[in-house]
Amino acid sequence: MSGGIDSTMAAILLTEQGYELEGVTFRSWDSISKACMERETGCCTVDSIFEAKRIANNLGFNHQILDIRELFRQTVVSNFISEYLRGRTPNPCVVCNRIIKWGALLDLADKLDCQLIATGHYARIGCSNGRHFISKGADQTKDQSYFLWQLTPENLSRTLFPLGNLTKQQVRQMAAERGYTKLSQKRESQEICFVTDNDYRNFLRDNSPEYSAIGPGNFISTDGRVLGQHKGFPNYTIGQRKGLEIALGQPMYVSRINPTDNTVTLGTRDDLLSQSLTASDYNFTKIEAPATPIEVTARVRYRSKGIPATIAVNDNKVKVDFQEPVESVSPGQSVVFYQGDDLIGGAVID
Repeated sequence: MSGGIDSTMAAILLTEQGYELEGVTFRSWDSISKACMERETGCCTVDSIFEAKRIANNLGFNHQILDIRELFRQTVVSNFISEYLRGRTPNPCVVCNRIIKWGALLDLADKLDCQLIATGHYARIGCSNGRHFISKGADQTKDQSYFLWQLTPENLSRTLFPLGNLTKQQVRQMAAERGYTKLSQKRESQEICFVTDNDYRNFLRDNSPEYSAIGPGNFISTDGRVLGQHKGFPNYTIGQRKGLEIALGQPMYVSRINPTDNTVTLGTRDDLLSQSLTASDYNFTKIEAPATPIEVTARVRYRSKGIPATIAVNDNKVKVDFQEPVESVSPGQSVVFYQGDDLIGGAVID
C-alpha cells in the first residue's frame, strides 16, 4: 500500500470480496529533500506511509511497515548505479518488482500465513497448461505488464491484481463513490521513487563516488571524428537530443555510449534505428524459452508501440529480429514479448 489511489482501491475491492487483509507499506528509501516533500505524489514521504496506515485502519485491517532499506540499496539502487556506470540505461521498476514486491513481500506473506499477495497494478493473470502468466490490463493506456516480465509462474500463482479489468477512470469514480474524493483527484507520479528531483545525474553524484570520478570525454561522429567534449558518459542516454550543449548545424542524437574510452557517439535520427538486437537474463512464463524462431510483438520500452518480430533463444541469448526498424534501442532496458494481450516473456537488452 503506497497511500495512493490504486493500492487503496485494490484493498477496498478485496475487502468487499470478503478477503482477510494485511496491509504492508515498504520503507525503501529515506528521502526528505525539499523536492520530495513539496510534490503531491510519490512514495518517498512519511505522509504516504501514514496515509496507507490510515486507510487500512478505516477499512478495518492491520497495517505494518516493512523496512527493506538495506536490501533495496544493495539490489535496486546498486543495479541502477552500476548500469549507468557501464554506459547502459537501467530499469529499476523491473528489478524492484522481482526482488522486493515479489521477493521480500512473499517472504513476509509466508511469515504471516497469507496465501496470496495483491497490488494495484493494471495487469491481469491468466493460466494455460498449469502455467500462470501475465496479460495486459484492460486499460491499455495504463497497462503495467511491461514492468512485470521477470515474475515467474510461481510468483503469479499467488498474486491478485484487483484492478486488472478496470480503467483508471473507473477506479477514480469508484474511489469517489466510496468517499475518497481527494484521493480520486490525486495526480500521478511518473518519477523513479528514489530519484526525488527526477534527475538521475544528481542522484549518481550524491550516491556514487565512481560517477564523480569520471571526467569529460569526447563526443565523436559515427565515423570516429571528434566533435567536441561532453561531461562524462554516464550523463547521457541513447536517443538523447536535448542537453548536449553542442551545436553541429543539425539535430544530433546520442547513438552509442562507450564507457571504456569515455566516448559518446552522436548521429542523425537514422543512426538510432535498429533492425535487430540481442538480450540476456531472459524469463519466459506462458511458454518455454523458444529454441526455434517464433512470431511475437516486441516492446523495447514502456511507452513504445509493439513491433512485430521474430525471436529465438540460443547460447543463453535472445535474438530479436524486427519486421521494421526500431528507434533508440537502449542496452539495460527491457525488451518484452507479447502474443496478443498475453506477455510470454522478456529479457534485458545487451
